Amino acid sequence: MAQKPGIPKGTRDFNPEQVAKRNYIFNTIRRTFETFGFQPIETPSFENSSTLMGKYGEEGDRLIFKILNSGDYLSKANKEAYEAKNSNKLTSSISEKALRYDLTVPFARYVVQHQNDIEFPFKRYQIQPVWRADRPQKGRFREFYQCDADVVGSQSLWQEVEFIQLYDRVFSDLKLDGVTIKINNRKILSGIAEVIGASDKLIDFTVALDKLDKIGVEKVKEEMLAKGISEDGIAKLQPLFTLTGGFQSQMDRLKGILSTSEEGQKGIEELEFINTAISELGLSTATLQLDVTLARGLNYYTGAIFEVAAPEGVKMGSICGGGRYDDLTGIFGLKNVSGVGISFGLDRIYLVLEELDLFPETVNKKVKVLFINFGDKEALFSLKAINALRTQGVNSELYPDTAKMKKQMNHANKREIPFVVLVGEEEIASKTYTLKNMTSGEQQNVSLEALIDLVK
Repeated sequence: MAQKPGIPKGTRDFNPEQVAKRNYIFNTIRRTFETFGFQPIETPSFENSSTLMGKYGEEGDRLIFKILNSGDYLSKANKEAYEAKNSNKLTSSISEKALRYDLTVPFARYVVQHQNDIEFPFKRYQIQPVWRADRPQKGRFREFYQCDADVVGSQSLWQEVEFIQLYDRVFSDLKLDGVTIKINNRKILSGIAEVIGASDKLIDFTVALDKLDKIGVEKVKEEMLAKGISEDGIAKLQPLFTLTGGFQSQMDRLKGILSTSEEGQKGIEELEFINTAISELGLSTATLQLDVTLARGLNYYTGAIFEVAAPEGVKMGSICGGGRYDDLTGIFGLKNVSGVGISFGLDRIYLVLEELDLFPETVNKKVKVLFINFGDKEALFSLKAINALRTQGVNSELYPDTAKMKKQMNHANKREIPFVVLVGEEEIASKTYTLKNMTSGEQQNVSLEALIDLVK
């Protein structure tokens, strides 16, 4: 007996209805990207390992899927590492490529590689799958799509302002009210690390702080202690864990906390500029909120950082993220090219829209008319009408086999096709069509022109 097939954990098959719903989200995001002036690019599904490794921090590097070299990869393996069972050293000798972890680092590689062909500032968008060797759970998959938009070649904070507007426009078009755009600045986090005497442990500090909403205050403190951050320094963080109130009131308190940090004060100035602009421009459906514990665990962010939370009551992690990364292209040899970008988490947005029943009924562009097949002569006559319907944008098809009429009718019902057309000798002779409404059961004999008008 053949073994039942399956798929790897953290991956999914999608049925026609799910694909239609996903395309609805894709198309909404793509349309907004292009409205805001972004141009599409694509990059390979896998990159050289050297392009990806070391760009996401220690935790991120562990989640990168490595690809074994072709052929007899063990023949060229590091013998000492193999015998010592040192997986880190062994991996580099048997794997030179890896599946992309995100779209941002490949984009930085793209910019450096094609810098002579790019007009800066360069606004690109990219909608492609990425892979992470993560533990699968609700809203977290090993293969998923990212929908990214980035601007490189400009340090202007107006880019951050526009990205907040872009977030708002997409969720307004998706009819998803009540999302919260959380914002912070890595300069503020650097300032906090400086104030608590942990500047040399900035990465450990931000990685731990980024887990606050997942593991809670006490666990974050334990992790910081384990990373060598002093108890006195952690005690100084206490006001941040309980910082509440409006955007400006939090800013005012931060100014006091970071009064001795030049870097922290600069971060405050940048956030105040963004908040002032958004307050003047207004948002349609989203709310902008300062979250000083927002860190995002990726090492390449240097300025503003974003996360978007689903509406209150929906149990879901962040559905979008992003930030400014002034130094990213420098790791590939192109210095002084500032960038900022955001990413939409398609799969999580899908789950939120599904939970809130926000997909429009028209999202599934199903077949609208099925022609019953009574024989070759009738089928040929029907296909002429089907061609006319398709030209008018009406999804139509002919049942392929001359099966019993009951079977063909049941096929239409199971697929929820609203109209069925019957063509026999009488219809061919009179050049008409018998149209049946599958909901009401009503039948009428009509011309081709009337048929098109009725089903449209």
